[in-house]
Amino acid sequence: MRNATRLVRPRSVAGDGVGLVSRGGLVWLAETAELSGLTVGFTDATEAMPRRRHDPGRTLTQVVLALADGATALSDVAVLRDQPTMFGPVASDARLWRTFDQVGPVELRGIAAARAAARANAWGAGAGPSTETLVIDMDATIIRTKADKQDARPTYKRTFGHHPLLAMVAETGEVLAGKMRPGNAGANCAEDHITVLADAIAQLPETWRAGHGRYGHADLVEHKVLVRADSAGASHWLTEECRDRNLEFSIGYAIDGRVRDALLCVPEEDWTPARDGNGAAREGAEIVEITGLVDLAAWPDGTRLIVRRERPHPGAQLTVFDTIEGMRHTAFITDQTGTDIAGLELAQRQRARAEAVIRDTKACGLANLPFDCVVSNDVWMQLTFTAHDLMSWAQRISLTGSLAKATPKTIRH
Repeated sequence: MRNATRLVRPRSVAGDGVGLVSRGGLVWLAETAELSGLTVGFTDATEAMPRRRHDPGRTLTQVVLALADGATALSDVAVLRDQPTMFGPVASDARLWRTFDQVGPVELRGIAAARAAARANAWGAGAGPSTETLVIDMDATIIRTKADKQDARPTYKRTFGHHPLLAMVAETGEVLAGKMRPGNAGANCAEDHITVLADAIAQLPETWRAGHGRYGHADLVEHKVLVRADSAGASHWLTEECRDRNLEFSIGYAIDGRVRDALLCVPEEDWTPARDGNGAAREGAEIVEITGLVDLAAWPDGTRLIVRRERPHPGAQLTVFDTIEGMRHTAFITDQTGTDIAGLELAQRQRARAEAVIRDTKACGLANLPFDCVVSNDVWMQLTFTAHDLMSWAQRISLTGSLAKATPKTIRH
């Protein structure tokens, strides 16, 4: 570790009450950043940027620490600046703004490479998935703003802001990649899904991404990767991209007229009980596969269609078909070959974990985009991903029990 890039200064721990510091717990995350190589990686990524008193890579990593601590604006980095004996010199607010302003496409690619290298080190130390199959969830979220910032637009929820698309690891909660988009960007944009998926695969360690390059050979695959999305991801382009990359898919599917007609032809005895998270039968919910009753020729070979019905909960949005049937229906398509359709449906339903990851990432700064410039806001977004990942790595490596899955707010407390 280069001394110039260290995030915390050497210190000793004593119980005499002398030299007390606030935010001492950030040392835990700072050391994780240093041991994973993230700090050095950021320094290398910004080597072309001007260097005066402060190293821009170290400055950006300090912003990551502040975001993990709950920062929502650049001024919140003051929690580190106010404790020089612990964190050393920290750039002023003006210097921080200039640093963000100087980051361009080259530096962003370098930051992505640094994150990927640090992720490989963290996974090698025990922070990686515990299963042989990696599940990547894709979902979009709205970031509201009151200011007329670049690319801020009205959203489909009648708010105003941005609408980034994210790709996340289901088990570890890491955010692999994301694309900053205007507020009026469609949730079902296939081109955006493919771009983010490619960036997400590039973030995986070598053994996990082996065979998953575009047109990669299936014999090179060492780990299965499943791509999950809601019905916004149900595009032929995305499913074909998954097939080209030797990825499996499980994607929500709209209940259209063809599906409704097929459901009317399903004998009542063909419905089987759905399963809850503990593996037991879920009361009031049933599933059926209707692959042979709906024309799926336009989708990749082997695509299956599975439908779930359940008694609607209070406040559930129902279609006319649902109202007539007295049940709420949802569907998804998948090319997984397993015969346990209840297990496949449970795995698709667990995609809801993506909402928790987005919530926790917003708790690490993504809830606010502090700049007028969309490029600077993109840098901010990438740093929020890094802060969230850093906390995930530290938790999975060093914590046990409930703390290993605690939210950022709980960890700070």
